[in-house]
Amino acid sequence: MGSLHETPRGSRLHIAIFGRRNAGKSSLVNALTSQEIAIVSNVPGTTTDPVYKSMEIPPVGPVVIIDTAGIDDVGRLGALRIKKTIGVLNKSDLAILVIDPSQGVGEYELDLIDKAAEQGVPVIGVLNKIDLNPGANQAEMENKMGIRIQQVSAVARKGIDDLKKEIIRSAPKDWTAPTLVGDLINPGDIVLLVTPIDQAAPKGRIILPQVQTIRDILDNDAIALVVKDGELKQALAGLMQKPKIVITDSQVFKEVDACTPRDVMMTSFSILFARYKGNLETLVAGALAVDNLKPGDKVLISEACTHHRVEDDIGTVKIPHWLRRRAGGELCFEWSSGIEMPEDLTQYNLIVHCGACMINRKEMLHRLMQATSAGVPIINYGVLIAHVHGILPRALTPFPKIMQLCEQEH
Repeated sequence: MGSLHETPRGSRLHIAIFGRRNAGKSSLVNALTSQEIAIVSNVPGTTTDPVYKSMEIPPVGPVVIIDTAGIDDVGRLGALRIKKTIGVLNKSDLAILVIDPSQGVGEYELDLIDKAAEQGVPVIGVLNKIDLNPGANQAEMENKMGIRIQQVSAVARKGIDDLKKEIIRSAPKDWTAPTLVGDLINPGDIVLLVTPIDQAAPKGRIILPQVQTIRDILDNDAIALVVKDGELKQALAGLMQKPKIVITDSQVFKEVDACTPRDVMMTSFSILFARYKGNLETLVAGALAVDNLKPGDKVLISEACTHHRVEDDIGTVKIPHWLRRRAGGELCFEWSSGIEMPEDLTQYNLIVHCGACMINRKEMLHRLMQATSAGVPIINYGVLIAHVHGILPRALTPFPKIMQLCEQEH
């Protein structure tokens, strides 16, 4: 897999962290990324110039965190730092304003909110150190600032999941994953796409996910070679260089796998789109939960769109059949469709979600976070199809870290 830092900075969600000196900004960065990256010190003013850090926030994905100097910095140098801090708003998709309950809300915070509003940057308030200040008046602060506030303890890692949900909710509407396949390939690589043309294929066209994948390959200066499953052997034999990756439709995965050399990465369109639209690691963990289903367990099959109840017979016939076979008996199925999932998700043992073609990544991530907060495993159609057909490990070859997770659990 391409390293995290290969995701271009321009394609990442830029999150700026603001707050007074020693409000706990750096500790919050560490809590969000689940690692110790930022300098944490109890000496006020440790962070000086804005620091840009490319990192991963599970399950939000690749982001740039901009750690800034205190908005209450003092002296002539302090004024310069504040100017740089405000300049950061020009480069931010989202601002997190960290508040120390013992300092409260004052002109520094209100000034920053005004400047963010001028730049059109949404602001999330974070009331930090709640373990030390349990009596802080959140409602009063929200009224004064006119923004929503999340209570967290960065050090104790409390409230961090709710803050991630708020980040996903507040992110720009057009924010999406940076690329479908671009981080797995280099300019000049050959990408071999296997697209069966059967009765279900639209006449005179190829389906949208395949078109989008081809466009992404071309945008990344690689070579897209498209063949039907019957011509794969001939295509492989005729190539002067091995393809970097083979991407196939799930329905012919086994046949394609048999022809594809083991040292060539291979995956399916549905796995690429599961990653593009959501968090692949969460969905693979959901696949492992499929194997733990027992007769009588409750499963929610959730569609994001309302124009039809459940996509053809996949959600009403095929998926229930596969899951019953895995559980070795009858399961309790419920179906939901539309913009909201049921309110109480804790009643389910598994959530199976559609491929999310009608919603954006932001909305899908929000649903994944809802399931995670309720402690319920979630999987989507694409990952489930790969799992029940025994092709998931091979389809994860481009993503070694996630494949390792899959193998460890087995």
